[in-house]
Amino acid sequence: MKIPANINNLLSGQTVEWARLEFKETWNADSSLKTICAFANDIDNWGGGYLIIGISNERDRENNLILKGVETNKIDGYLKDMLNKFKLIQPEYMPITEIVDFKSKKFIVVWAPGGNLRPYSSPKTMSKDNRERVSYIRKLSSTIAPTQEEIRELYNLANNIPFDDRVNHEANISDIKRNLVKEYLYEVKSSLYDNLDDLSIEELCKNLNLICELPEYIKPRNIALMFFNPTPDKFFPQAQIDIVLFPDEDEGGRLDERIFKGPLHIQLRDALQYISNNIIAEKIIKVEGIAESNRFFNYPYEAIEEALSNCVYHKGYDVREPIEVRVLADRIEMISHPGADRSITQTHLKEYRAISRRYRNRRIGDFLKELRLTEGRNTGFRKIVSSLRNNGSPEPLFETDLNRTYFVTTLYIHPLFIHQNKNEVINEVINEGIKIKLNKGQLSLYQAIKFNEGLNAIALSSKLGNRPLKTIQRQMKILVDSNLVEYQGSRKNGGYFTIK
Repeated sequence: MKIPANINNLLSGQTVEWARLEFKETWNADSSLKTICAFANDIDNWGGGYLIIGISNERDRENNLILKGVETNKIDGYLKDMLNKFKLIQPEYMPITEIVDFKSKKFIVVWAPGGNLRPYSSPKTMSKDNRERVSYIRKLSSTIAPTQEEIRELYNLANNIPFDDRVNHEANISDIKRNLVKEYLYEVKSSLYDNLDDLSIEELCKNLNLICELPEYIKPRNIALMFFNPTPDKFFPQAQIDIVLFPDEDEGGRLDERIFKGPLHIQLRDALQYISNNIIAEKIIKVEGIAESNRFFNYPYEAIEEALSNCVYHKGYDVREPIEVRVLADRIEMISHPGADRSITQTHLKEYRAISRRYRNRRIGDFLKELRLTEGRNTGFRKIVSSLRNNGSPEPLFETDLNRTYFVTTLYIHPLFIHQNKNEVINEVINEGIKIKLNKGQLSLYQAIKFNEGLNAIALSSKLGNRPLKTIQRQMKILVDSNLVEYQGSRKNGGYFTIK
């Protein structure tokens, strides 16, 4: 059988997190079986992992992987022993193994997706007199024995399969459309694409772990219907993205609504394309004394892409509510249901450091990442905040209610665009008649003060991506000496304000 991922992407760490990869120079059942068992237990619901044989555990001087490859005369022996050793995992579990050619060498890739019969266990050692079994788990990039609390957690997980990985008893394998699977495999450069003509739809779905594999009961998993059926809303009502444009209160007008349906990745791309074409705007500002113009967007595309992808990833598809994108005069609100996991507190959201160990949909994230529509797990907030700061935009707002029934991401418009529909002067300092010369650093500091008045130097440093305090102070002196800003209040509680 073939693995769904492309080995080049695997080795680059682009589509699968390093914590989900294990490299071995040779097949060693004593250690490798424990790793496969840990991937099958998938305690963090990351979707299992990959064991790649033929790669050194060490790296070269430039920190690159050392590709050894597997000698051709050893492959058959390895595969036979692997098959026998896999049978030692209990309950029964069989990962997918493929021989892959890469850079004129052969590698054995073992894909071990999270299993449905957790907890799995494997022998503690390969000695004949060993009777002890351990339900190994992964922590970061290590395979370890679990604590008693983690063992209890594994038993709880056995009764809590992520929604996207559950079997859909109302659908049939005929609901999975071959052309959509083909397009996906081509885009992610999977080796399965080269053998499509030799595979039945059932064999193809087995390779991708899209169906329940009981011979007497072949049914698709929810993930298959979400990505490879043209009308997933038939199975998951309101599996769609609604974009609603609200008119400016001062201008009147009517709501403008667009609805995007279809396979999740297609509706996501269509919605992003619509936002890119109809909502995102750019402003180019020439500052005297600076050769390169400053370019700003009302909303940076990267922030919108990540925020909307996160909505698709974390939405509850058993909840009959669409993802709603509300475009108002001064902000965009993205609303999905239900809310964040209870392990994520309001404080975490305010500090942009939400880390969840439980995923409502563990496989949607894998598919979106393969398609390069989202970053790795727990990196979404960082990407959103970073792209906003780089654009000079206000900080975002992430909200959920106490009952966790909704989650809202709010992106505020760049201040330079607030008055653009009223033909007002946008910025006293930045216009064609500018008399004061500011470089990029001074300009961004002035903007930060103008739209966050009353902050001290330390707070401004944080707003500007932890810009060094000495740099802030040096740039501030220019602004103060130019009568653009002033300090008000006491040394302890005061802050900087623009001079009107």
